[in-house]
Amino acid sequence: MSQQARSLQDQVARTEKGEASDLLKPLIQIEGVTKSFGDFVAVNNVSLTIYQGELFSLLGGSGCGKTTLLRMLAGFETPTSGRILIDGQDMTRVPPYERPVNMMFQSYALFPHMTVEQNVAFGLKQDGLPRDQVRQRVAEMLDLVELGHLGRRKPHELSGGQRQRVALARALAKRPKVLLLDEPLGALDKKLRERTQLELVNIQENLGITFVVVTHDQEEAMTMSTRVAIMNQGRILQVDTPHAMYEYPNTRFVAEFFGSVNIFEGPLLEDEPGHVVIGCPDLSVPIYVGHGISSREGATVYAAVRPEKIALSKEPPADATYNTATGVVEDIVYLGGESTYLVRLDSGRLVRVDLQNQTRSSEPELTWHDRVHVSWEHSNVVVVTS
Repeated sequence: MSQQARSLQDQVARTEKGEASDLLKPLIQIEGVTKSFGDFVAVNNVSLTIYQGELFSLLGGSGCGKTTLLRMLAGFETPTSGRILIDGQDMTRVPPYERPVNMMFQSYALFPHMTVEQNVAFGLKQDGLPRDQVRQRVAEMLDLVELGHLGRRKPHELSGGQRQRVALARALAKRPKVLLLDEPLGALDKKLRERTQLELVNIQENLGITFVVVTHDQEEAMTMSTRVAIMNQGRILQVDTPHAMYEYPNTRFVAEFFGSVNIFEGPLLEDEPGHVVIGCPDLSVPIYVGHGISSREGATVYAAVRPEKIALSKEPPADATYNTATGVVEDIVYLGGESTYLVRLDSGRLVRVDLQNQTRSSEPELTWHDRVHVSWEHSNVVVVTS
């Protein structure tokens, strides 16, 4: 993440808490929006604020409502109830062509019979801009996406990544206040997608335009976003920075959807202001967490531990009172920079552990069928109650 994006994150966080002296002005305000199709509720009473200059991601699985919400921002769908404000103006019933937004579709929707330059110029000509202004704006946009030398080509003569950048240039040419992107990188291969993520961030920061991105790819959301909203069944479950979302999920669903995680379920045995103790039938000892939580003794809670925060060793930990278990390495997945170990605990529970491959070795220290100990620090546990 760039220094500029981190600064914006900090300012947004202070604004949300009311702590900033120079409060950011909300650019998009979604107020109690619901969208129903017959008996099916696609978006359910969603309220959300997005600030000027953010690269904001709507993240969720298929059918969660994220694309429907994006289409309502664009004006292609009308809310059943609630309001949508953009830059202080109520846009709930305003048609798409009168909104200060533009949308980049997953399919790119380029005109196959037009050149790159003509595709980028299309919206500007529709708006009646003078020819010299159209020519200048098209040149600026193609330079921005590094395609100035390909202006005479047609879409079928371009690679997937180049077509994606033409679609982006066309969407940006009209200088919208908000650019909506629906799965913008879904058609690209992994390496190109990773490179294009950073290019999109750089373009967004250079222009200062607010981006709202719909994606199902958690890595994409983590790489690009100032903030992320996770949706499920039409509702927003959590809105936060990628770091806070990963380290401090507020529900079991968020913990499991945003990254890999081991979830241990059990009753709350001790509930003190400075710590809690959780019983877990999958472990031979209780789970100790070094902070209090909002629950009551006896309630069922969920302790979430990320795979990379678990230690794996043939030797038992120095303190085996809490947060440890024994098992057998059942499977190993080598991923180059790291390896994933699947450990079958004595209880039968499968635990995932991710370890960095920090040294070159022809023979790994741990291998299949080794008997091992898993353990973790109390500070690496997040407890959720639902």
